[in-house]
Amino acid sequence: MTQLERLLTALHHAGVEFIIVGGVAARAHGSSRLTDDLDVSYARSPANLERLVQALAPFAPYLRGAPPGLPFDWSVATLRAGLNFTLTTTTGAIDLLGEITGGGQYDTLVPHTISVTAFGLDLQLLDLPWLIRVKRAAGRPKDLEVIAELEALQEEMD
Repeated sequence: MTQLERLLTALHHAGVEFIIVGGVAARAHGSSRLTDDLDVSYARSPANLERLVQALAPFAPYLRGAPPGLPFDWSVATLRAGLNFTLTTTTGAIDLLGEITGGGQYDTLVPHTISVTAFGLDLQLLDLPWLIRVKRAAGRPKDLEVIAELEALQEEMD
């Protein structure tokens, strides 16, 4: 099970610019569905990549699903060379999303966030309309299943 508090605290304390998206965002909006990873959209600036590498390094990030022993260099150069990373760490799974289908990159998502407090941290969370939008665009069965619930939550808020 992913230790959300440890991951979020590490990212927050390092000053990483990130937005919580995916299943954790859905739960924060009231979804009853459980998730086993943390999905975040992250700013791709050089300074933020450095903060991200420093924040997660103590948790030994490794490519999720890769064969054990496959060389993997957790570094700014690696982040610069890629965009989206599905990682396993000693504190659980985290997906680093440089771009989200139907939502774009971090800078595009920022205006569509809300501030929440969790674990004593001020965090940015994708707002409900945009969460629904990106889940619909992803089109995976698990995303389509949660859309009806998220839309019902949105109607309750309106």
